[in-house]
Amino acid sequence: MARLLIRNASIVFPGDGIRSASGEVRVGNVLVGDGKILDVDASPSASCDEVIDADGLHLLPGVVDDQVHFREPGLIQKEDLAAASHACAAGGVTTFLEMPNTKPPAITVEGVRAKERLAAEKSLVNYGFYIGATPDNVKELADVSDVPGIKIFIGSSTGNLLVDEQAALERIFAETTLPICAHCEDESTVRANAERLGPTDDLADHSRIRDERAAMIATKRATELARRHRHRFHVLHVSTAAELEFLRDPSPYLTAEVCPHHLLFQVEDYDRLGSRVQMNPSIKTAADNAGLWQALCDDVIQVIATDHAPHTLEEKNQPYPQSPSGLPAVENSLALMLNQVHAGRITLPQVAHWMSDAPARVWGVTGKGRIAAGYDADLVLVDLAEQRTIRDAEQHTKSRWSPWDGESLTGWPVRTWVGGRQVWAASTGFDEAMRGSKPRFDHSRGGYWMTADGIGQ
Repeated sequence: MARLLIRNASIVFPGDGIRSASGEVRVGNVLVGDGKILDVDASPSASCDEVIDADGLHLLPGVVDDQVHFREPGLIQKEDLAAASHACAAGGVTTFLEMPNTKPPAITVEGVRAKERLAAEKSLVNYGFYIGATPDNVKELADVSDVPGIKIFIGSSTGNLLVDEQAALERIFAETTLPICAHCEDESTVRANAERLGPTDDLADHSRIRDERAAMIATKRATELARRHRHRFHVLHVSTAAELEFLRDPSPYLTAEVCPHHLLFQVEDYDRLGSRVQMNPSIKTAADNAGLWQALCDDVIQVIATDHAPHTLEEKNQPYPQSPSGLPAVENSLALMLNQVHAGRITLPQVAHWMSDAPARVWGVTGKGRIAAGYDADLVLVDLAEQRTIRDAEQHTKSRWSPWDGESLTGWPVRTWVGGRQVWAASTGFDEAMRGSKPRFDHSRGGYWMTADGIGQ
């Protein structure tokens, strides 16, 4: 493979997320060869086949999005692996971890392998697939090892993926070893709220049905299971400040994440954006936004992920409650956070930590998440001065819409490399011959809290 020198880049080092002063940005030259980062302090005249002059630009580790729904197989009218991976590449996402609620759901080892084969044929970027928990597939969950983890829906889902009975949850936590993640909304609370409100076509009722209490009950339940069974557990898409009560006490078994829509949207946005911001868990209040931002900065929440879950606009435009929950975000998530850097709210090392380093550590994705010698050359070059407006028609996701349509952001990816090969550039488009690969998952390293210096090789 050709050797590449990225010269005069402002290199972003994420730190560890535990010591608030860690992380830095410094100008340097990154030498890449055989798909790996060879040197981050290379000579500007180092022997290479290609030189990229990155003067004035910032080089970040490629984003690891640990929660996406790419809909293949079975729901490809909404999204598919080819279109979604193009969106990833254009958005600076070099590795995605995809959820099991496809048709059929990935609830067996062979089901996961089938999705891996599809991705090997179609995906421009790297991929991993969770195995889904059901009330009666514990043996399958215990037998698989080379996947990111187990996904549980503690709250409504499709098919037989809902796991709400305590006995089934106890078995999963007691009899498996893979890290677990969960959608935490208490099903009985959601149903009771819906019954109390009665038939409604008011979209704002979505946040009253899927309220703070539903999230709190399920998150408390799941985190108590994790602590009691000493089993690593990751709380997906935290949506309320109240849930942080169950995450603030340090534990080697607990991590959590937040999504851009729960940081940036609030219930008042239903009037402006309608079902485009209808999500599960639902969007909440400005106070919740503020609490979640602070939790990120305090390392109470470790990861930013998208929960990219597109539907067609025709589906979304149905009247509530026929309109489905979910939105596309994977190609705009990094730019949304770079815009927050531009606004002075957060720093580039924090973005690199939350979106690249931390998810790699949580899920044991070796060689990912940092710019360091020996790591995989999954990289994204960004221009912090570039201004661009998000437009539905310009989206690469198959659904071709965004809840941020019409919003202008400052700070955008301009080049993305996967394994040292340029997969996308703003000036030239995509390398359609490129294919990502399945990373190695090493859960023996102990996850986020045991890998403060990065996940390494």
